[in-house]
Amino acid sequence: MKFQLRQLEAFRAVAETGNVTKAAQALGVSQPAVSRLLSDFSKSIGFELFERRQGLLHPTSESRYLLTEVRRVLDGLEHLEDLRRDLTERTAGHIRIACLPGFATSHLPGVLMRFLADRPGVTVTLEPDRPERILEWIIGEQYDCGITDAFPGHPATESSDVLIRSVCILPKGHRLAEKSHITPIDLAEEKMIHTRRDSRFFHRLSRAFSNYGVEINSWIEVRQFTAACTIVAEGMGASVVSALDAAQFEGQGVVIRPFTPPIHHRLTILRPATGSRTPIVLDFIDAFTRSLDPYLASAGSGGDPG
Repeated sequence: MKFQLRQLEAFRAVAETGNVTKAAQALGVSQPAVSRLLSDFSKSIGFELFERRQGLLHPTSESRYLLTEVRRVLDGLEHLEDLRRDLTERTAGHIRIACLPGFATSHLPGVLMRFLADRPGVTVTLEPDRPERILEWIIGEQYDCGITDAFPGHPATESSDVLIRSVCILPKGHRLAEKSHITPIDLAEEKMIHTRRDSRFFHRLSRAFSNYGVEINSWIEVRQFTAACTIVAEGMGASVVSALDAAQFEGQGVVIRPFTPPIHHRLTILRPATGSRTPIVLDFIDAFTRSLDPYLASAGSGGDPG
């Protein structure tokens, strides 16, 4: 037995209005069309749909039970249409994001709030962890996108790199705060807070110091730039970090100065190489990438992107 959607709509409309003419107006069709839909529906199910009492059409005892299910079906279809429209207009969906711990508490929350402001139907899962775990999740398609660094590449992923310029951060009132830019020579005697010695960024920083004939005066080794910024904000040491992380501490006891020579921090946005590519996920990646524009390394600046 097959029912037409229009038959169900006509049945509900007449049950709610008690009148074929009003039902036709509500559906935007002619009165004969509604009558024909009701007749065909009645023949399909094998019993009368309505009985007339005091000039109005009332559902029969059998069709009252049917009406409950018809309403449920039509309500479900209307919800499905709303969902289709939201997905088409990119105002609904779910995004699973894996990111470095520093991002989860600094730059990313603001990006998410702006992104979600005009997308009330979108929900998000945000999971911070180390780069190795983020890669595992993306390979396994457990997350839609990952924000990481030190990415070695993997055939089960697609990735795009963003080069973030680096800056020197100093405590407020530091003797070097009057300089317009900072070089390794300026930092030769400073106690330095830096990323792990096995990180690519530390190798680039160490090479820059060597090229200026000085060595890094290592003091504290950290995993994330955010930790270095927090220590400097407490009035201790100096560091060279990404401009993106430094910006989160502006006005919090940290002096930010350009660092010469240019050193780039390579940030990578990961996606599974296979699986679904929902528009809302691509929209988020675009929004996140645009949010990095103020911190990008300038074209031709000569920094080492490795």
